[in-house]
Amino acid sequence: MSDSDGGTYSSAAYDSTIGIQAETVHNSNVYFVHPDASPQEKYRVGVRLLEDGIPSRAREMITDAIAHGYHNAEVRFHWVLAMLSARTYHDLSVEEVQRLHHASGLVRTYAEDKWKEALRVTFDLLAALGTASGGAGPVLKQLQDLPSRQHDAILRHLDLVLTGGLKDDLWTETLERARAERFDNARVQRVWAYFEPSPIGARAVLPRPSTATAAAARAALPLRVVLFVASSVMLGALAWSAHPAQAVCESLVALGAGRIAARCGVRWWGRESRPEHTAGASVPEPHSPTPAEDGFTKGVRSKFDHYFSVRTPYGFTSEAWLAHTAEVRSDLAAEIADLYRESRIGVGRVTWLIRYLAEEARNRHNNGTLFDHLRQDQTPARTMALTVVALAALGAAALSGFGTAVSGAAQPQPLWAFLALLGAAWSGHAAAQLWLEVRREEHRTAREAREYQEQLTARQNAHQRWKALLDETRPSELEMETWLTCDKTSFIDEALRHHRLTWRDLITHTILVAPAPSYRRARVRGGPWRYSHYVIRLFLFTRDGIREISSELKFSDATRKNEQRSNYRFDALSSVQVTENADVGYDLELVLTNGPARKIRVKDADAHQLTPDESAREFSEISLSAAGFTHTFRLLEGVAADGKDWIERHNPDNLTPFQVAG
Repeated sequence: MSDSDGGTYSSAAYDSTIGIQAETVHNSNVYFVHPDASPQEKYRVGVRLLEDGIPSRAREMITDAIAHGYHNAEVRFHWVLAMLSARTYHDLSVEEVQRLHHASGLVRTYAEDKWKEALRVTFDLLAALGTASGGAGPVLKQLQDLPSRQHDAILRHLDLVLTGGLKDDLWTETLERARAERFDNARVQRVWAYFEPSPIGARAVLPRPSTATAAAARAALPLRVVLFVASSVMLGALAWSAHPAQAVCESLVALGAGRIAARCGVRWWGRESRPEHTAGASVPEPHSPTPAEDGFTKGVRSKFDHYFSVRTPYGFTSEAWLAHTAEVRSDLAAEIADLYRESRIGVGRVTWLIRYLAEEARNRHNNGTLFDHLRQDQTPARTMALTVVALAALGAAALSGFGTAVSGAAQPQPLWAFLALLGAAWSGHAAAQLWLEVRREEHRTAREAREYQEQLTARQNAHQRWKALLDETRPSELEMETWLTCDKTSFIDEALRHHRLTWRDLITHTILVAPAPSYRRARVRGGPWRYSHYVIRLFLFTRDGIREISSELKFSDATRKNEQRSNYRFDALSSVQVTENADVGYDLELVLTNGPARKIRVKDADAHQLTPDESAREFSEISLSAAGFTHTFRLLEGVAADGKDWIERHNPDNLTPFQVAG
């Protein structure tokens, strides 16, 4: 169901060079609050930000709600989680530790409920950091007794805070939950919809306005008709004066033949003929040829070729169907490119329409109506024969009337009869041409108006069906974040088992997620980029050095490939640098004493994708935090600066316990 609109870039997991590819910003207001919003509304948005993996903004929102008087055990619980989420205890500033200490003293002031108990357990876990596994038994029992919502939230957001034996005791439970949720809610069948661009609205070719030629014909027609009628009446009067009975017969024949000629002639010549290869669609006026097609037009043609090749009728191979519909595809591609080119959109936003038109062409072929317009535009032989006979009869009646007027009168007036015949023939021919021109134009405008309305209605229905499918299928931010968290947990578990490590063996760890080659990316307004392909890079800090493991992750089905491992001592990491380029993105550069510098693309540029109400600085911080960059850079920078001395400062056994206020 998903089609990549970007090119393919080849790169290894290390030293990645990644270009901007297909990207989508979903128009959602879930993270935005009005400046005058109530504290309750700000808290609600803050909790959503926290659950969706944006703790930095969640801290701001919940702190603001508390500052404006919205304060209870539930609010304070989520504030504490936001303070600790995606951070280690060492990442907290002195001021933040003091604020947590102050908050721990407020627990006793809250009414007894599940939120107060969860808040108490959270602070007890902080106080248990650095203690032996056995010493943490009571608080672990309290954690297990919490309701699942509070229990799961603590395990998820204190992931980096909990270390050593305390983490070992909880790891089995964390891993089991990750395995249960990793493919929950039909992940494999739904992820594609998150990266699908929002479909642009339906359009069809507008009817062309009436031409100047038709307007001139409409203006000149009355005069020609008056001349024709006057000449015909004069000829009839001359014939009547010569031989009344014969004149009546000739007049009746002329009137009947003229009526038949008019009715049949308008079916023959009064309709605008269309190009034979157009598949029943009104096409825009031909454009002047250009030296080369623009990128959008090329993309549209490529999509038409793709979808016609996979939407083939029964009995056709892809190649045969493409050859059979070559001119149809060309016309449709020109139409779509002409309709949407000025919108400055990517081809992905109009792919739904291209897919629909390919399916429509197949269905019309199957029911035998693909080329119905050819049969409709062809004039039946019977109509053409009747027209010719009627015109012949009309001419014969006119000549007969002329003969009657000249030969049957007592005083023949051949000159007037000749002038009347000549005037009737000339003005009749001219009036017929003008009338047919007017009728052709009326027929064209009526046909194009009808086809426009039919096409627009059908395309609007197709647009609504596709949009409804996307809205129904697209995963929420919480689901996307949960699946990614489960992938990280599984990756960490495999790395620990491969290196035969336990959490007691680790000083700390950090995980960095970055865009992989050949990705698609999407986000909601105010949220971080999410990618169809990631490079997950895990750093395990042990007393012997750093273990680095990276792998490419295909997010739709959680498959991994191109795993690479690297080990180096603390003193081998000489420096860590960050390169920021507004047009490229963020690069993290690791310089080792025993090897070349390695650049890791952390995120691509995104300034051109910001909406007017988004701050470039704030959005960059959100994206970097969601990628794990902030924590990873702080750890690696500390190791590069301190070498082996870094171990003593970050050793869990030397951690100063958190003091819960009495």
